[in-house]
Amino acid sequence: MSKKEALTRAAAELLWERGYTGTSPAMILERAHAGQGSMYHHFSGKAELAAAAMEHMSDQLRSRTEDALAGEESAVARVHAFLDLERDPLAGCRMGRLAQDYEIVADDGLRVTTADFFTWLGDRLSAVLAEGVRAGEFRPDTDPDVMASLIMATVQGGYVLARAHQDPAAFRRAVAGAKQVVASLVVSSGQG
Repeated sequence: MSKKEALTRAAAELLWERGYTGTSPAMILERAHAGQGSMYHHFSGKAELAAAAMEHMSDQLRSRTEDALAGEESAVARVHAFLDLERDPLAGCRMGRLAQDYEIVADDGLRVTTADFFTWLGDRLSAVLAEGVRAGEFRPDTDPDVMASLIMATVQGGYVLARAHQDPAAFRRAVAGAKQVVASLVVSSGQG
């Protein structure tokens, strides 16, 4: 792994664990086993390194999400696969936690990565739900965009509840609730 990659991964881990404000360049250098010269050779400073780390995090999450949502299975199965992705509820969502960090939200150059990720996720979930409507799997009055927003909000809210209570069961209950809502949209075999 190159020093640039090591710095980017170290910054990504620390941003997730400590947030932007709580992450210092010295912490990143220590975690990456790099000298100060390495950081400033590859990046102009903390903000540029944070932007690269956030892109790295976004790419990882997109890949995992795409693995769950792609494929030949039914729309319901793919939405469930997304909801069932292995997560650490007590650690929180990598991108969701950053969207709550004041310094990231206040800096358009940093905020855009979180906004782009959630826009992509909403569009991707909406596309799967729309496929389900077209295939007659979901009720015709299902609004894919609204449901995608509800699913994303439920997952993010589940993280918040789990962290607030220090109990992963809170996240699992939120996911179970999302699955119940999705199930309520499924066209029963007697309705077709």
